[in-house]
Amino acid sequence: MSVKPEPASALFAGPFALATLSAPHSDAFPALVTPDGRTVDLRAALGIEGLTVLGVLEDWQRVLPQLRTLAANPDIAGVPLADLTVHAPLAPRQIFQSGANYRQHVIDLHVAHRAPGDDRSEDERRAEAAEIMDQRAAKDQPYVFTGLPTSITGPYDDVVLPHWAQQPDWELELAVVIGRPAYRVPVETAAEYVAGYTIANDLTDRATVFRRDMAAIGTDWLRSKNAPGFTPLGPWIVPAGSITDPGDLRLTLQLNGETMQDESTKDMMFGIARLISYVSQSARLLPGDLLLTGSPAGNGMHWGRLLRDGDVMDAAITGLGTQRTRCVAETS
Repeated sequence: MSVKPEPASALFAGPFALATLSAPHSDAFPALVTPDGRTVDLRAALGIEGLTVLGVLEDWQRVLPQLRTLAANPDIAGVPLADLTVHAPLAPRQIFQSGANYRQHVIDLHVAHRAPGDDRSEDERRAEAAEIMDQRAAKDQPYVFTGLPTSITGPYDDVVLPHWAQQPDWELELAVVIGRPAYRVPVETAAEYVAGYTIANDLTDRATVFRRDMAAIGTDWLRSKNAPGFTPLGPWIVPAGSITDPGDLRLTLQLNGETMQDESTKDMMFGIARLISYVSQSARLLPGDLLLTGSPAGNGMHWGRLLRDGDVMDAAITGLGTQRTRCVAETS
């Protein structure tokens, strides 16, 4: 079961976006979608049998002008979007996730995770965290780890909360979609490697983030973030050229209609170009890879309210559309 989005006058910014769609009892296909809900099956339009959105991104520089021409044609009319199922827009090979990248969010987490024996006031611990973050932004490097593609699910699919997850939490994030191979690229040219942007909700079980049995090792991102369906993605990939300033986008997440996260990407300590350049110094980025840029303040640990069966999350980012997902407790 999935929760469908509310109708919108414009689904996203710009003349078109990429999506993965399916009709009832049919295979999913790569699609061009217009802001008013018209669709084009790119397998037929580009004459490539078996094409996927990942395949489109692998040939992004050549295909992009064709997509612009398709979107500009007033006569395009495929199956109406309302008659199709919207899936995660792509299946990436690699996912890179930036942690502790929103200043206020990290300060809140620092305060929420009080160390045993730390009797200082909240104001004292908050001031300490603020100083650490300012020094980090000025002198240090981004903190990036990898995620599993099997954690991805669609933007309107139910999210199953594993029986072992004691503190499941939400983390709305701007996701960068890579459009060409990138290895050891400088910050100055890093933006040239971005194909577009989409929405990700990087769910996390806070209870398993830190290893209690092996504290010296630190965080356990495998267990805490990579359960099946823990990364609702999409609905669309909006081309980079349609987003005027990715460094100033509003992210909002509502839980059962109540706003929990409401922040701008201005609060990121390390911007998109810095993140891409940093990752590319160690790893080779490939077309279709995702780079999640971190989550702003307002997670469940901050509010003292974590996810449970029946919760509905509505997430939105300026120009990128909305996603809606319902939480369902796992049954044995």
